Amino acid sequence: CPLVTLAMVLDGSGFPRRSQVFAGNVSEPGTLDSMLTGLGAQSGATVIMDAGIATEANLAWLRERSFHYIVVSRQRAREFEAEGASEVQTARGDVIRIHRVLRPIKPVPVEADTGVELAAEPADSVADPVATPQEAFLYCHSPAREQKDRAIDDTQSQRFEAALEKLQAGLSQPKGAKTIEAVAIRLGRATQSYARAAQHYQVTLHKDEEGKKVTRISWEKRPKPASAAAKPGVYCLRTTLVDHDDASLWRTYTMLTQLEAVFRSLKTDLGLRPAYHRTESRVEAHLFISVLAYHFVHTLREQLKPHDIHDAWETLRTTLSRQQRITVTLLRQDGRTLHLRKATRPEPRHQTLCQRLNLPLNPGGTQQVLS
Repeated sequence: CPLVTLAMVLDGSGFPRRSQVFAGNVSEPGTLDSMLTGLGAQSGATVIMDAGIATEANLAWLRERSFHYIVVSRQRAREFEAEGASEVQTARGDVIRIHRVLRPIKPVPVEADTGVELAAEPADSVADPVATPQEAFLYCHSPAREQKDRAIDDTQSQRFEAALEKLQAGLSQPKGAKTIEAVAIRLGRATQSYARAAQHYQVTLHKDEEGKKVTRISWEKRPKPASAAAKPGVYCLRTTLVDHDDASLWRTYTMLTQLEAVFRSLKTDLGLRPAYHRTESRVEAHLFISVLAYHFVHTLREQLKPHDIHDAWETLRTTLSRQQRITVTLLRQDGRTLHLRKATRPEPRHQTLCQRLNLPLNPGGTQQVLS
């Protein structure tokens, strides 16, 4: 099935200003140039991207054309110092702590005609902070994300250790794997299946005197420094907007997550995908309706923000869907039938939303039909 990509330019409040449909059967990192050019993005604009498209080559391309960016850093090492970190309060009341580190921008290695990569500036070189452009790395710690990371790591660790115990038990079974080759193959499969946890384990295969069979398997968990297991709940944002404060940078980046949350709903509830059309005009019309739906969703959320209501679209949709219109049919003594149609009573949370949006508590009114 052909794939298409919907690209959108948003303003500072999150409203789409321009959209365009691109081919979808391409590698994401290679689409940045054509997307920004096709969408007419102005020089000096801020581009927000996830880690999938934020390659070093793309970031260098943005800097060369005077774009700013806020992206998720691809580096695996996580740094976070609670002392001196700034705090940002989310709409849900959680506190995000941010540790900022400024680093000089290093040139991207370029392949010469000979095919040899040119050496980049050494990591420990001293650069003039005034003359050299800088990037800000924001190491953000989220309590909610820490719980999620710990839950994932615990599950992965339990499954990996269960696989090791199963492999250990097989050493005493008549048909169990005992040779070094067979045990190593099964250990490799377990390591590949639970790679997130396996990287933190030191597994030792104890051999017999002849060195051909495994007699015992031992393991020890040693979390790698600066990893998700060692620093759960920490993620890194990378930006060229070094003069902006931590709170504004973090809130600007969360626009991307809010947009992704809305589009997850559009893809499912509003049928953005799959598109069962075969002509280009119908595909574009299908996506155009989805963009209109996003305008509606974002307008509704913007109207609620002044009233300190920052619920996600999924939460709002679930709350508003609880009120329904019902029809009651009554048979009168004279043989005629009375059809009474009205909306159910709104729940307290639903009533609050309706009042803030100036919506009637009894939408559609009460209708009576006598037949």
